[in-house]
Amino acid sequence: MIESWRWFGPEDLVSLDDIRQTGISDIVSALHHIPIGDVWPIKEIKKYQKLIEQAPSDENKLTWSVVESIPIHEDIKLGLPSKEVFIKNWIQTIENLSKCGIKTICYNFMPVLDWTRTDLKYKLSSGAYSLSFNHKMLAVFDLFILEREKAENDYSEIEISFANKIYEAMSDIEKETLKNNIISGLPGSMTESYTLNDFKKILAKYKNISVENLRDNLLNFLENVLPVCELNDVKLAIHPDDPPWNLFGLPRIISTKDDIEKLFSTHPSSSNGMTLCVGSYASRNDNNVIEIIELFSSRIYFAHLRNVCLSETDSKSFYESDHLDGDVDMVEVINKLLEEENQRLSNSINSEIFFRPDHGLLMMDDIKNPISNPGYSKVGRLKGLAELRGAIRALTRNISNT
Repeated sequence: MIESWRWFGPEDLVSLDDIRQTGISDIVSALHHIPIGDVWPIKEIKKYQKLIEQAPSDENKLTWSVVESIPIHEDIKLGLPSKEVFIKNWIQTIENLSKCGIKTICYNFMPVLDWTRTDLKYKLSSGAYSLSFNHKMLAVFDLFILEREKAENDYSEIEISFANKIYEAMSDIEKETLKNNIISGLPGSMTESYTLNDFKKILAKYKNISVENLRDNLLNFLENVLPVCELNDVKLAIHPDDPPWNLFGLPRIISTKDDIEKLFSTHPSSSNGMTLCVGSYASRNDNNVIEIIELFSSRIYFAHLRNVCLSETDSKSFYESDHLDGDVDMVEVINKLLEEENQRLSNSINSEIFFRPDHGLLMMDDIKNPISNPGYSKVGRLKGLAELRGAIRALTRNISNT
């Protein structure tokens, strides 16, 4: 397995010098400054590669190995006639990346929101902080802050009554914090400012888009894109929905093993792969992450290794835990991925799995210092990397001795 680190570009408060000190050599990144839907020019890709690769001759060299991600324009997800130009641009970006030697691309097909959390600073018993998703707080936002049309149809009478009581007891600051926490999951929110009206307008576009419609739009997108990926030896790795269920009236189509099976059975191309985001799949209590790995291991080209703890009283609430100490047996996850790598090697397939320590607790000096993006602390991810690296090293030794 190949260690990697997500870097958000020159504005990232975790610098390339910091990353080199971790011992990691592979970078996961994207051209965040290019508007969604535009082509990534070769000139810009090479400029970014040079920025990542430049280092003193006596220090470790970094390489941009994985793209996360090339955003997919909403018109493609909506299946609008204008999708054709954006699919063409996406294909051109793939070809340009391939010419620059970048062959692994993580992407998602989530409508509107890339991820959703209700609390970006959930305090743990250790004193560290994590990200969390609370279904009751989502209802508060949806029903009484956003006031989405027909939102009440998605909640029970008990949930609505409880959410109303919470809302009435909240201060203006608490309401604003909840709003900002959820809005931060919008693509581009790192650099753009969204209002509630902006959010409602985007949601309204999906009013008549069903799960079947969205899935058809994904399959149509891949029908156009995969032949180009095959010609350029590019591996696509779709990221699951986060969290893996419908919310805000938006459909979700990469949430369960059945969703993955439909994806791969329709498009069996070896370029059609997946990102194993352990924390995303595990957020749903009827998902068995180990089973998902066993069923689709040959299609795993990238792994996000993070863990979660599910609420004992609410099946749609969770918080992100230490990498090895959540509800998922992360050591067994790693063991299964190593077994898959060995299987590929025995079949003369040179395809190691890139992974990164996904998210990290906010702890120690990071608590008082700003971070670039929620979940992407320096110390917390370094702690996660150390834990994962140790597990991999021990398991690799055991496998080599058998």
